[in-house]
Formats: sequence, structure tokens, C-alpha cells
Amino acid sequence: MTITQPDLSVFETLESEVRSYCRGWPTVFDRARGSRMYDEDGHEYLDFFAGAGSLNYGHNNPVLKRALIDYLERDGVTHGLDMSTSAKRAFLQTFQDLVLRPRDLPYKVMFPGPTGTNAVESALKLARKVKGREAIVSFTNAFHGMSLGSLAVTGNAFKRAGAGIPLVHGTPMPFDNYFDGTVEDFLWFERLLEDQGSGLNKPAAVIVETVQGEGGINVARTEWLRALSELCERQDMLLIVDDIQMGCGRTGAFFSFEEAGITPDIVTVSKSISGYGLPMSLCLFKPELDIWEPGEHNGTFRGNNPAFVTATAALESYWADGSAMEKQTRARGEQVEQGLIAICEENLADVKEYRGRGLVWGMEFHDKERAGRVARRAFELGLLVETSGPESEVIKLLPALTITPDELDEGLRTLARAVTETA
Repeated sequence: MTITQPDLSVFETLESEVRSYCRGWPTVFDRARGSRMYDEDGHEYLDFFAGAGSLNYGHNNPVLKRALIDYLERDGVTHGLDMSTSAKRAFLQTFQDLVLRPRDLPYKVMFPGPTGTNAVESALKLARKVKGREAIVSFTNAFHGMSLGSLAVTGNAFKRAGAGIPLVHGTPMPFDNYFDGTVEDFLWFERLLEDQGSGLNKPAAVIVETVQGEGGINVARTEWLRALSELCERQDMLLIVDDIQMGCGRTGAFFSFEEAGITPDIVTVSKSISGYGLPMSLCLFKPELDIWEPGEHNGTFRGNNPAFVTATAALESYWADGSAMEKQTRARGEQVEQGLIAICEENLADVKEYRGRGLVWGMEFHDKERAGRVARRAFELGLLVETSGPESEVIKLLPALTITPDELDEGLRTLARAVTETA
């Protein structure tokens, strides 16, 4: 694919140096549909990024777009803070009927603000309020957001350093397989909890991702998650599952923790809950934890009614028929795994391992800089993939759940070529 030099001058002169994704994909995107994006010059890109997991149903999904256009054309409420609106009522009822009730989940629903880190902040505040304790335990290589509370339970040193102040009241513990199976699960954690001389303040809660996306696609085993849930119950700590990137069907089931058979005390959801890439997040928690005072946690944009509309349409379109979406995602995931196996076999000396669940996969290289080179070459070949991991050493595959088998094959062929051509 021939790429002409786009006019990036206004971005380079006016936009902050903090911009990042645009540096890896130096073009000006103009439109998108399904799993394809197009730049101003008409070049086509197959999207294995999906808005960092915000577009599980693809770009401009026609069913969701129609619902949104109809709502806007009838002058439906756009901004409503936490006022009762018909759009919010429709979402809450649909979410209860299609997601919570079929899974026997008792959760109350809180709209904390439009972003994932808003949901995490509210979860941490609620846990501390309920338990009357300050400490939160997180895990190595975790990522929970960029605001101060979320950064305090995030592992990445570069992101933590951006806070500019000490990040307190968070204690990291080893994530699953951190010691390559040589240390018994939670040995260190439980020893600290039980030792009165350990210096560990009794935690209010533990926050965990079932699959660490930004941390390098680190997949927790179901038995590890169950053991963590049991430990929290034994030690009077709340269990918070951060399902912001891995929820909404990304790993197969609607919630990523379903496979482990656990019921977290608190769950954070964002990214693809709106279905259309519109800002929206939820904090879900067991009813007995709902001890908030009115207005104790709020936000101007916690009532994004257009997001309620597309979220409702997404649930009705993809989650009303039981397990069909889950089965499709698992089948697509098996297709990706077979493609990664083939790439690994062709590059035995270069690829350290691949790992994933559902439609989130990562491929790690022995040369930590290789992933960046592969991502750049993939872009030149018309494929959008990002890197993850503490040193950006993992190629991260996050295609839309609605991607077709042919599109997956096309993307995997392009990825294989990018790996070969960067050897």
C-alpha cells in the first residue's frame, strides 16, 4: 500500500505532546465502518484495535447508528446528569432483563461518570466507605486508569510517574503465574494478612483484571480467580473486578469472570457498554453495599443519554438470544489462536509465546523492541494493532466481536507478513 504524506501540521503544532496513538499511525482517519477505517486519501485499514476495546460491535454499527439517529431526530434528551429519562429507564430495564437476571447477578447500577477511571474511582471510594479502611490491594502489571486513585492501583512505572505525587494506600501483590508457577498461589499475600508484624494495613478490597490488557495480555486461570474470591471472603475484603476492557463479551461471556463461577462484590464496566464508542461507564455492586448518600459521588456527564440509547440497542441486538454471541466470539478466538500458532511455528526463534481468551490475544517477542517494529510494519501494510506490556513487548490483538472470519484471516496474514519482514 502506498501512503502519501498527510498534512499533520495542525496536530504537531497545536496538539499537546501527550498524544500517542497518532504517532504510531501517522495518517488522518476520515471514516470507518465495521472493522475497516479509511484515511483522507482513501487508504483502507483493517482494525484489530477496536478503539482499545470500545468498539466491540465495530465502527458505526448500522443497527446502533439507526437507534441513535432516531433518538436525536426526535429531540431526545442528550444531557441529563442523573435525572430520570426514558433512555435511562430503557437501558436499566434491558440491562436487568438481558444481563443481570439471566446470570443471577443481584447488582445495583451506578452511573459514576463517562470513563473507565471514573468507575474505578467510585469502586475504590465505595469499598473504603463500606469497610472503613484505606488500603487497597492490586496486582503486578495491573492497569486501572489514569486518575490518581486508579494510578495508585496501577503497576506501570511510567504511568505512575506521571502523577507527580506519591501514590498511597495501594499495595501490589503477584498476579497469577508471576513466579512462573514456582510459588504457591497467594502464599505471600495470606502470610502478610495473618502476620501482625507484616506492616500491611488490613485492606478494604482487592481489585483485579481477569485478563490484564495493558499489562501484556496476562490471563488469570479460573482456579486462581476462585481462590482469590475465597481469600477475600475469608479475610473480610471486598473483591472488585475491573471489567472495563474485558467485559461486554470480549472474552466470550458478557462478564469475563463468569467462566470462573465467582460473583465479585463490585464490578466496573465501561468501553463497549455503550456499544458505539460513546462515553459511558457503570459501577455495579451488591445491594448491601449501596450505602451512598445522595450526591456523595457525582459527575456532570454521568447521564449520557445517547450512550444509553446505543447501549440498549447493543444489548437487544447481540445479547437477547442467550449464548449465540458468546459462542461466536469463542469460535473467532480459536481462529485467531490457530493463526498465532502458525506465526509462532514460522518464527520459533523470535516469538516467546502467545496468550489470550476469546477475542483478546497477545504475542510476546524475545526482543522487546520487536513488537513496536511489527506494529509499525503492520500499519504500512494496512493493519491496525497496538502494543502492550510494561515495555511494549507484546503485540495486542483486539478485533471487533463482529469481525468476519475472512477479515480475521486477512488480518492474521498481514500480521504474519509484518512479523516476517521485521526479523
